[in-house]
Amino acid sequence: MNQQPLISVLMPAYNSELYIAEAIESILNQSYQNIELIIFDDGSSDNTRQVIQSFNDPRIVKILSDQNYGVVRARNDMIDRASGQYIALMDADDIADRTRLEKQLRSLEAGECDLCGSAQWVLDEASGKIKKSKDKFTDADLRSLLSVYCGLCNSAMMGKAEIFKRFKYDTTILTSEDYYLWVVMAAAGYRFLNLKERLITYRRYPAQTSSVHLDKFRITTIEVQKKYLELLGISLDFYPRQLPWTKRVSVGSGLLRALNQRFKGISLQANCEIYARFQFRRNGLWTPLMRLERLLVGLWATL
Repeated sequence: MNQQPLISVLMPAYNSELYIAEAIESILNQSYQNIELIIFDDGSSDNTRQVIQSFNDPRIVKILSDQNYGVVRARNDMIDRASGQYIALMDADDIADRTRLEKQLRSLEAGECDLCGSAQWVLDEASGKIKKSKDKFTDADLRSLLSVYCGLCNSAMMGKAEIFKRFKYDTTILTSEDYYLWVVMAAAGYRFLNLKERLITYRRYPAQTSSVHLDKFRITTIEVQKKYLELLGISLDFYPRQLPWTKRVSVGSGLLRALNQRFKGISLQANCEIYARFQFRRNGLWTPLMRLERLLVGLWATL
């Protein structure tokens, strides 16, 4: 390449022979071209490496490991090697819209955010059906909702390289590593934005880590959520969990109060979603009353 790439796209791969060619092509065919694509083959035992080797584009940096180190180690190694001012994440089984990098770069360079994601298409590999993701878009909503779930798609994220190089992935967290990374960045004050255009097709299939290791994923998710409250200086007494009505009104409203003080401009919908985590999920005669309770508490927090 004749010029320093502005964007480094990081693509870890492990046994991805069925999908990685489409993922690579979706990055190489971007409308914005001043990029490098770093691909880390993490000791694949199928034909992933052969597929990677079939691409000869000079923008590709190939890291070929004969040992499987795991995705966390692979991502950190790629962050170290990235030479761009911005880092974009991309999984080897997803597909990027042709304008993804161009549109995210525009928002980042305009100073609208420090880390930029987008809405997605969700492709169910088993059924072939595709649907729209349910997303939040503003910094206040995204950072407040991290207290109950991660509203950021890994393959849609792009941000300043200096932020990724400062934090990197925690090697002790192996099933919620992305979630924890965003939590640490959000608590440090970095601004998030999701673009409303659907710039990624996220592929969902049974063999994904979150499906295979679901129980462990749930445990580490709880650990990450508690760590977030700790980093924000919010008491763990307010940790979101199902509580009887007599307790959840005070505990749930306490969390909402703390979050709304920290993140100005949280939407009514986001406040309601956070409070819903304190309610028992079941259908029946109480459902309309629970929805009303959720709305009233959400309105109180928003106003």
